[in-house]
Amino acid sequence: MTTQTMTMARALNEGLRRAMEKDKKVLLMGEDIGKLGGVFRITDGLQKDFGEDRVIDAPLAESAIVGTAVGLAIRGYRTVVEIQFDGFVYPAFDQIVSQVAKLRKRSDGVYTMGLVIRLPFQGGIGAIEHHSESPEAYFVHTAGLRVVACSTPNDAYWMIQQAVEHDDPIIFCEPKSRYWEKGEVDLDRPPNGLFDAVVRREGTDVTVVAYGAMVKTCLRAAEVAAGEGRSLEVIDARGLSPLDIDTMAQSLDKTGRLVVVQEAPPSASVGSEIAATLAERCFYALRAPATRVSAYHVPYPPSRIEDAYRPSVDRVLDAVDRVMEFDQ
Repeated sequence: MTTQTMTMARALNEGLRRAMEKDKKVLLMGEDIGKLGGVFRITDGLQKDFGEDRVIDAPLAESAIVGTAVGLAIRGYRTVVEIQFDGFVYPAFDQIVSQVAKLRKRSDGVYTMGLVIRLPFQGGIGAIEHHSESPEAYFVHTAGLRVVACSTPNDAYWMIQQAVEHDDPIIFCEPKSRYWEKGEVDLDRPPNGLFDAVVRREGTDVTVVAYGAMVKTCLRAAEVAAGEGRSLEVIDARGLSPLDIDTMAQSLDKTGRLVVVQEAPPSASVGSEIAATLAERCFYALRAPATRVSAYHVPYPPSRIEDAYRPSVDRVLDAVDRVMEFDQ
């Protein structure tokens, strides 16, 4: 096994490079992704190596970027679109929901929609509104779209390649607060399927499901809980649409208690769907009501108070206390 230590940002860059080397019809398109390498430098050096025809600096017009990518997908190209920040995706929302999500079904499979929309999401970088949002539920709700979220450099490296090769359109969520954290990357083979959930830490008392930046928060909470004699099983959902309910249900059948953690507001959210689906499927295994830990149902706040807005280790542990004490 060949491994290399790299940041998530570097892993995404290397994954895109490998995808472009394998298939000449893979194109990159976005604002400032060429000469600048993107605001987070995810595409740094790729235009120099692959040329301006394959790494395209686009105008500041998200609807036009995604619309162009739709046309390229119809012609058999596989375009990876970068949305500069999560809150900038809304000008392209009509294109994504009305065209991207529907064309493959509408054409009865005549057209594939090999289109990946990279979406840096969630907060934690001290940015203002429109730069720190969690809009994933809009796309999970939209039939025809696939939605995934990476949380480690290894997943970022492999999942971006798997997404590029997929014939359905993919919303690829990247936790921007984790871009600079390092981890081991296996350069030889992917550890999991694109939509598979992964048990990041085994435990026996409570199943904790999270995705994106919240996975690390939950792993920290599990460390603290272990010092208090409680065993948390932490599951990284990874695939948000479709959800890998089987892996989550297997854990919940063992623990009987569920806490779902997300950085998005709670109403009509991915966390709500996970909790509801597992409550239906594992009803007789539950020893306490499924509990969610979310951001608050308000617009993203100024950066000086974002730590109070985002779920913390303490808030996760409070939820663990509630589900542990329910049947005692």
